[in-house]
Amino acid sequence: MSFIKIYIHLVFSTKNRVPYLNTFDLRIKVWKHIKENASEKGIFLDMVNGYSDHCHCLISLGSGQNVEKVVQLLKGESSFWINKNQLTTDKFSWQDEYFAISVSESKVEAVREYIRNQEKHHQRKSFTEEYQEFLEKNNFK
Repeated sequence: MSFIKIYIHLVFSTKNRVPYLNTFDLRIKVWKHIKENASEKGIFLDMVNGYSDHCHCLISLGSGQNVEKVVQLLKGESSFWINKNQLTTDKFSWQDEYFAISVSESKVEAVREYIRNQEKHHQRKSFTEEYQEFLEKNNFK
């Protein structure tokens, strides 16, 4: 038996960073759906949360899974579900781009805490500021 534990911190935003997910109740509904859909697809989604214009996920990749396919499944299905259920007034979509960074076992709890506290975090900092910090902190050029 193979043992695999590869944690990925995934961040993706709404198309053009439009704040489609503009209420707490809507966000809770969307995060719950993403978590359930991930489970149905065999994706281990440890934590999901975000704010009005973006989503953070902590994922543990399984054997035979890759980042691109997991992202495609999560974003594509959730976008379809949001539109099918008319949860936003305009047509909803996620931005094509995303961030994915590996997370060492020793940092998993810190990432969970960071994701868990998105509501509080974004009372002080915009997604644009968070985005810039993420780029710099992880040496994205």
